[in-house]
Amino acid sequence: MSRIGKRPISLPSKVTVAIEGQAVTVKGPKGELSRVLPSEVEVVQEGETVLVKRRDESRAARQRHGLSRTLVANMVEGVSQGFQRRLEITGVGYRAQVQGKNLTLNMGYSHPVQIEPPSGIEFAVENNTNVIVTGIDKEIVGNTAARIRAVRAPEPYKGKGIRYAGEVIKRKAGKSGKK
Repeated sequence: MSRIGKRPISLPSKVTVAIEGQAVTVKGPKGELSRVLPSEVEVVQEGETVLVKRRDESRAARQRHGLSRTLVANMVEGVSQGFQRRLEITGVGYRAQVQGKNLTLNMGYSHPVQIEPPSGIEFAVENNTNVIVTGIDKEIVGNTAARIRAVRAPEPYKGKGIRYAGEVIKRKAGKSGKK
């Protein structure tokens, strides 16, 4: 039995779950998310908890059991609390700012890089060097943060670039001089 898949998902107050076949819709104070789950699992609501069960013991059902439970749990957490991802910009002259809804990054290129947020995603900037990506869908928040990081990924020699908050970049020694 999947250790993750068998754990029940408790529903906070003000969060409702609608199950129609394989489609699961979660509504909460921050918004609404829906997703179609694989046919190998079934979702059952029992009072204030939601359970994800396998339909059989096939390999595919075992593989998707824990995944499906995590997807539903992330939907519940997203509509109740939301998700955020923090990025730090390191480097002289590198900075970010929000213009309207778009994020503008000055990363040492000949032009500023504009990033448009997908629907449901918001950008915030602190001190011109800390970018915060917030939203209710964990997958979209993570993908958007990865797109921002890819504009100038941190390099190992001087550590300049965009990194996730708390990310450790292994530093390398530069060229060694003639002996």
